[in-house]
Amino acid sequence: MLHLFYKLTARSASDAMTQAVKTAEQSGLQVVCFAVLGHKADLGLMLLSPDLVALRRAQGAFIEAGLELVGSYLSLTEVSEYARGMPADRLDARLHPKLPPEGKRALCFYPMSKRRTGADNWYGLDYESRLGLMHEHGASGRRFAGRVLQLVTGSTGLDDFEWGVTLFATTPDDLKECVHTMRFDEASARYADFGPFYTGIVAPVEEVLGICGLSL
Repeated sequence: MLHLFYKLTARSASDAMTQAVKTAEQSGLQVVCFAVLGHKADLGLMLLSPDLVALRRAQGAFIEAGLELVGSYLSLTEVSEYARGMPADRLDARLHPKLPPEGKRALCFYPMSKRRTGADNWYGLDYESRLGLMHEHGASGRRFAGRVLQLVTGSTGLDDFEWGVTLFATTPDDLKECVHTMRFDEASARYADFGPFYTGIVAPVEEVLGICGLSL
């Protein structure tokens, strides 16, 4: 999973950008486009493929379309060590997600790691203690089933944090309530460190370009 964040430039070409997305999809990549709110980027892309070369080529194709790459995050779909015993269909949804989910146009992405300082060292806890805390955390998340789709991807050894978290929802209210609620769980309140948040509007590439002010 490669999250890419771009800014428009004077060279940005909507037809080239649209073609880059189509070429990526034709090569087997899943592509999620979204318009980013705020100063961090103008638009974002989620690219999903087992082929690292294809991901890198797609990254370059968007630069060739006149976009400036201002942020990125690399991670892997995975099944958590705390998900043992979960039904096979739910495990497969984590390993092979089908994106974007229908009807959920609000998106946020953020990286996170588990703290390892002093008495708040997550990795100093035994497995059973960590399992209990993650079950509590998961129970909070399940309160938003149907309202928020969460995709957690692993990035230990691949990027600056240990996980990337992508949330899809119908409205930003659901995103805010979900993140706020889960931050009170001990696994988060005591042991989690968060990176920057990106929030956007998921849409087909043509609509995203229009939202960003780049006419076709």
